[in-house]
Amino acid sequence: MDQSVQDNFVFLCGSCAGEAVYSHSARSQNFYVLPLLVRRLSGTADTINVTVRETMLGMLENVPRLCVTGEVRTFNNRSGEWPRLVVSVFARTLAPADEADENLVCLRGTLCKPPNLRTTPMGRDICDLILAINRRYGRSDYLPCICWGVKAREAALWEVGTRLSLEGRIQSRRYSKLTESGLEERTAYEISAAQIEPLTDF
Repeated sequence: MDQSVQDNFVFLCGSCAGEAVYSHSARSQNFYVLPLLVRRLSGTADTINVTVRETMLGMLENVPRLCVTGEVRTFNNRSGEWPRLVVSVFARTLAPADEADENLVCLRGTLCKPPNLRTTPMGRDICDLILAINRRYGRSDYLPCICWGVKAREAALWEVGTRLSLEGRIQSRRYSKLTESGLEERTAYEISAAQIEPLTDF
């Protein structure tokens, strides 16, 4: 199996939440972004942006639900007032979905910034991590990840350069940002880890 697939794999099943919109062109191909709504067991829904090739658009016609396999990708959007990290799923395959909603992310990468341990207003320990994952053409993705509780306190002790294996899900959350033009509603994306461990065999 391709090493990049082993290090960065996503499987999503959910409902199409809007039309595919043109995003960008690269290597003589056009790419579009499709919002996919994936519900958690709690009933909360995450809306995840899926990047698809123009050649895949025909598969989206009259298909209300999709399964997607691919990888998580990031880039810094410098077109706004502040640089923002944009997180999306790059689709390798698309298929009509009959199964229940699914949101699975499997990652292997390197801790590239010191962990940030904090406590939520509800008193839960949470640790913020940035995981760097190499991909083709000499590029890397820098993925914001979080873990909770005992694992958060353990993660706070990991050093920059530690290789990690993670299994979890992509989650979206709304927040308000005070800008020069007033309060602006934004969406942040991160990988919520159900399991995360240092790698010893690499």
